[in-house]
Amino acid sequence: MSQITSGIRSILSHPTAYSTFQYLMGAKQGWTLFVNHYIRPKNGDVVLDIGCGPADIVEYLPNVDYWGFDISEEYITKAKAKYGQRGRFHSKILTLDDLKNMPEFDLVIACGVLHHVNDQIANDIFKLAYAALKPGGRFVTIDPCFTRDQNFIARFLISKDRGQNVRDQSGYESLARDIFPKIEASIRHKAWIPYTHCIMECTK
Repeated sequence: MSQITSGIRSILSHPTAYSTFQYLMGAKQGWTLFVNHYIRPKNGDVVLDIGCGPADIVEYLPNVDYWGFDISEEYITKAKAKYGQRGRFHSKILTLDDLKNMPEFDLVIACGVLHHVNDQIANDIFKLAYAALKPGGRFVTIDPCFTRDQNFIARFLISKDRGQNVRDQSGYESLARDIFPKIEASIRHKAWIPYTHCIMECTK
């Protein structure tokens, strides 16, 4: 993955520190908005979370069949300890072969994943999401984003992110367009602690 994990950024590799940082950055309100407005899960949906981290999003989901994958054993250990009864958590890189033993998914999500990977790996993630989805299913992503009109504090904070592949909206869209026939992308500027996100809904 293309990310910096040295210096102060290394603190965020620890699940408790990561969750605390997200909370201080307004994650509770952000998760609520992201889930209700963009993911829009229903009871009984089968949900795949690629790069789930400590799976904090589970707290905001209804009664779904949740599958979370992350390469960090520490994150998955934290997720199992906190949400073990509400999902299936796996510390591994998800592959197309793995999908053969898994159900078709109503929703696939990747929260803050794409800006950590180069275009080739991102393309593999989109292919994986497409293969995992039922016809009509959606792949929803959210990542920090650069825009021409963004607050200078937001630009500075994003430039210091661990992920070294932050793109603009067209950059994220071009990744999705290679795989998905229908893409809706939007930009959200957060005001309290200035930050900018690109959110995409990609429909199979």
